[in-house]
Amino acid sequence: MHSNPEYTPLVSVIMPTYNTAHLITASLTSILAQTYSNVEIVVVNDGSPDTTELETALSPYADRIVYIRQENKRAAGARNTAIRRAQGEFVAFLDSDDLWFPHHLSSQIKLFAENPDWDLVYSDCFARADPNSQETFMEVCPSLGEAGFESLVEERCQIPISTVVARKQIIEKAGLFDESLVRCDDYSMWLKVAFWGGKIGYSRNIQARLSQGRPESLGLANSKMLEADWIILEKLLCDLPLSDEQQKCVSKRAATIHGQYLLEEAKLQLEAGNFDRAKELLGQANTHLQRFMLSLTQFGLGLAPQTTDKLITIVRQVRQRAHSRAPGSKGAPRKSKLAA
Repeated sequence: MHSNPEYTPLVSVIMPTYNTAHLITASLTSILAQTYSNVEIVVVNDGSPDTTELETALSPYADRIVYIRQENKRAAGARNTAIRRAQGEFVAFLDSDDLWFPHHLSSQIKLFAENPDWDLVYSDCFARADPNSQETFMEVCPSLGEAGFESLVEERCQIPISTVVARKQIIEKAGLFDESLVRCDDYSMWLKVAFWGGKIGYSRNIQARLSQGRPESLGLANSKMLEADWIILEKLLCDLPLSDEQQKCVSKRAATIHGQYLLEEAKLQLEAGNFDRAKELLGQANTHLQRFMLSLTQFGLGLAPQTTDKLITIVRQVRQRAHSRAPGSKGAPRKSKLAA
């Protein structure tokens, strides 16, 4: 155990950036304000259309960062580029629109000092950019019990990437981030880390503040996130030598997520007035979810689609009003792995 203050391994901060020239200064400032000083910062411009503004924003930090420009490879490709360049024993992830609080890195390195067998640690954080919001990631997406492979598959533990510090070696052992994924490459990474024996720990301390991400309709965002989760789980079944028990766990979760994805797609079709397609998708969703109300809705769409649509709208509005009156209810934030 490294119990003395002399344990100060080099930490490489991994920061991809795309269209965040107006936000990155605050993120960099939060790194430089850390009480832990043995840090290098690797910023990867992932083919950003705001490169001129970005490089202007970065110019005051030129002697404090490693700056890399590349063609767009999405977040996974940008993170991999930074990891390959990183010199540190540890890598710490911070998206260029998020912020760390000053003791974040020192707290995470202390966890490694106290638990030398751990390979990756994360913490709680505020889940919204609004400084007046006190809603935290773990209030919306709790971490319950040990953060192992099965609990990550079942999302009993969920990991906000901008709080993660990990041994570079375990990220490399897991094969780096999957650049074939359009989104949720971080979720895929944590699953691979756990599968390949990485030990994951976490703190409930609030050590960062996430942004709210790009504006997007909640229904469309839910659909895209669920589709991404389903694809990741299906890839696990194909790519990893899972045990029989692990295959059963992943297959069951994949079926549930697929059903939820089809249900969100059905909602979008219903809102667009495509009742036949909505009915078809509801039927497909219910093969996975087996819910009586879905069967009833599907039957109603076949019998009286417009009346059923109006009833669904009324029920949804009543539920939304009730939710908005509930203490602390502000709607689930959607940032990276903030699951529906």
